[in-house]
Amino acid sequence: MQHSHLARLSALALGVAGVLAFGQAQATGFQLRESSVKNLGRGQAGVATAQDDASVVSNNPAAMVNLAGNTVQTDVTVIDLTADFEGGGTTAAGTPLTGGDGGDPGDPTPVPNFAAVFPMKGALEGLTLGVAVGAPFGLKTEYDRNWVGRYNAVESDLKTVDLTLSAAVKLHDRFSVGVGFIYERADVTLSNALDLGTIMASTGIPGAAPQGADGFASVEGDSNGIGWILGAQWKPTDRLAIGLAHRSEVDHDIEGRADFTTPASFQAAQTLYRTLSANPMLPPAQRAQLAALGNGFVDTGATAELTTPSVTTLSVQYGVTDAVRVMADVQWTDWSSMREVNIDFANPFQPNSIEDFSWRDTTMYALGAEWDMSDTLTLRGGITRDETPTHIETRTPRLPDNDRMLYSIGLTWRLSEALSIDAAYQRIEIDTPRIDIRSSSNSRLVGEFDGYANLFGFAAQYRF
Repeated sequence: MQHSHLARLSALALGVAGVLAFGQAQATGFQLRESSVKNLGRGQAGVATAQDDASVVSNNPAAMVNLAGNTVQTDVTVIDLTADFEGGGTTAAGTPLTGGDGGDPGDPTPVPNFAAVFPMKGALEGLTLGVAVGAPFGLKTEYDRNWVGRYNAVESDLKTVDLTLSAAVKLHDRFSVGVGFIYERADVTLSNALDLGTIMASTGIPGAAPQGADGFASVEGDSNGIGWILGAQWKPTDRLAIGLAHRSEVDHDIEGRADFTTPASFQAAQTLYRTLSANPMLPPAQRAQLAALGNGFVDTGATAELTTPSVTTLSVQYGVTDAVRVMADVQWTDWSSMREVNIDFANPFQPNSIEDFSWRDTTMYALGAEWDMSDTLTLRGGITRDETPTHIETRTPRLPDNDRMLYSIGLTWRLSEALSIDAAYQRIEIDTPRIDIRSSSNSRLVGEFDGYANLFGFAAQYRF
């Protein structure tokens, strides 16, 4: 028997780096910035100084003082990702990986957001309160179950929902501060195939061959976490506004289950592994490896730690005329908090699975403009450069991410003094992501993705 990599194979063959890589999002990594269709139309410029946008509840609570009356706003952005894979790979034995290109892993996915702002009156004048419900991280990709990269990823699905409660105080006509409390819910589903044929072949099971006995594994879990956001806004002149906001990390302790489906041939081999593990003539290390194989790959509880990154945003807005505004943003995302993923299984025969992530901090640069063509119509546009936290050494098909350019247009149509609607379109062009990664069964996947995304946003705002 060959035992050099049995401990690795006995870990959950789930590509557990996917716990942090739940699919291609509008931003790099798995960050979502679709809290506002107005922001989408400006290319995410001006998010911390927005003048007529309730999304500042979760982007920079200090800017809530810009809204003079009670405001309720609902936004929906549909993200349509396309990513085509070209490549192949080899099993641990050096034979070619079988399977297709996986199809298009991204389906049109709606991302809803809600925000409301309430300026206080009377004795509390100068205080503004706000509430927002949104999805700051996540999305979904799903490949064909028989694709060439099935041992790395099939389904990757993350849904986060934030409830943000914010308050702002106007300390001076030109200066305000704000703070927000974040309650975040995360739900996770991940899956991929298991090359159990490689395990059996490496342990000398007669007739076994790589890719000859595929199994399947799926993990589902959820968690709740708490965070905060701080912000400030300064207007040194009537035309110039500067906003700064910092959103904290949110720590999650994901709890759930790992479910395995294994073929009859592997279940029969497990009976042999368990029998051999009781043989006192074998070395203790070999017996432990055989016990892990014989008793692993069964349904079990699973836990993992997940930290969504901190985000710092600096916005500058300048009114060129009463009808034309330009804005620029720089946003820093602390992806380096994601060094590795450690999955802990309730089954004592299932060793912890540790995957290196080593993501890097990123910077986004955005330029945007707005033009009030009339009292009822505003046009906007923007261009953005967004860096990726991933790199080829650890990049996974769960997140075939790379640097990107974003091109945006949008408009607001004011139907009345109280009601307005917004629409926006954004095109994302992604630099070619290259993959060179090994699965937990030691197969190697090599190739590249040709990816882009189209985003369509619609919103309504009511003031009273």
